[in-house]
Amino acid sequence: MHVRHLQVTDFRSWEHADLELEPGPSVLVGRNGQGKTNLVEAVGYVATLASHRVAADAPLVRSGAPRAIVRLAVVNEARELTVELEITPGKANRARINRGSVGRPRDVLGILRTVLFAPEDLALVRGDPGERRKFLDDLLVQRAPRYAGVRADYDKVLKQRNALLKSAAVNRRSRRADPDALSTLDVWDGHLAAHGAQLLAGRLDLVAGLRPEVAAAYASVAPESAPARIAYRAGVELPGGYGVDVPADVTAVSEALLAGLAERRDQELERGVSLVGPHRDELELRLGELPAKGYASHGESWSFALALRLGSYELLRAEGSEPVLVLDDVFAELDRLRRERLAETAVRAEQVLVTAAVAEDVPAELAGARYSVADGEVRRVR
Repeated sequence: MHVRHLQVTDFRSWEHADLELEPGPSVLVGRNGQGKTNLVEAVGYVATLASHRVAADAPLVRSGAPRAIVRLAVVNEARELTVELEITPGKANRARINRGSVGRPRDVLGILRTVLFAPEDLALVRGDPGERRKFLDDLLVQRAPRYAGVRADYDKVLKQRNALLKSAAVNRRSRRADPDALSTLDVWDGHLAAHGAQLLAGRLDLVAGLRPEVAAAYASVAPESAPARIAYRAGVELPGGYGVDVPADVTAVSEALLAGLAERRDQELERGVSLVGPHRDELELRLGELPAKGYASHGESWSFALALRLGSYELLRAEGSEPVLVLDDVFAELDRLRRERLAETAVRAEQVLVTAAVAEDVPAELAGARYSVADGEVRRVR
């Protein structure tokens, strides 16, 4: 899988950019603030319908422009598809495949798969649990695009249930009885358990497959460190027995969620918020017996973040079309050993897109097509 052509209009700082790409390494070099990260961000957006830098779409549209357009030509096993996304703040985004409209933007998911490593990834280790949940869910959608719908359905149910709990909490504090609220809450409990079980089971299966890949990647980039381990910690007691070859039982997970909701209902009514479900779970990162957050050094934290991305790459690569590897301004942050280990993986990729402020930061193994990004222009220099 590789991107043959990238075109953006009014995306971030770019009024217009048009870039022909090819398999192998492509290195975009430019001073900070010239827009090189914006270009690889556009590639990642087509793959995930999300930015690795901001949570909302509005900042992706160039200031003063009504909308942004990203168009990619993606080649996969000798078949080429053109994907176009139109991003309009305050309105529903639109998508086209080979210039034909599709019903929903998420229908383009799966056409392009990417794994992106960026300075922001340090938050995977040092940030709050939401960063790690997002990492899992983004990878889950790339692994199986149907989870985009599961994720959206769960978020809708959670929003509705939280609104009901908030109303019930107000009534409880004002001593107003509302018997209908509890029966309605029972219905929403069922919805949350049904959609939450699908998401949670998907995460469990994902972590089971990702665990050995992350451990191997970390041992490669930080051989002197304690071994890295990842584990999924749910807020409810889950049935055991699942693993790489044994998928999690969605029905059993749903029953566990219903039991957890019943157990914590009084606390939820008191606080007016949902306390049970995948939105409260955690991906645990450990070095030896210690949690990485709070105990890992700066170098170990970078190594763990890198291992999560390299493990993701190897997992996706083993399961289907090889993803495009995107390395956004990371070589300047890594020491010699970590640069070498990353380059060893990157050079095997069908396509790797690299951004750097200084060309000399990029290992010689990744010498390939070189592009200069400066003064609102991108041009190939070799």
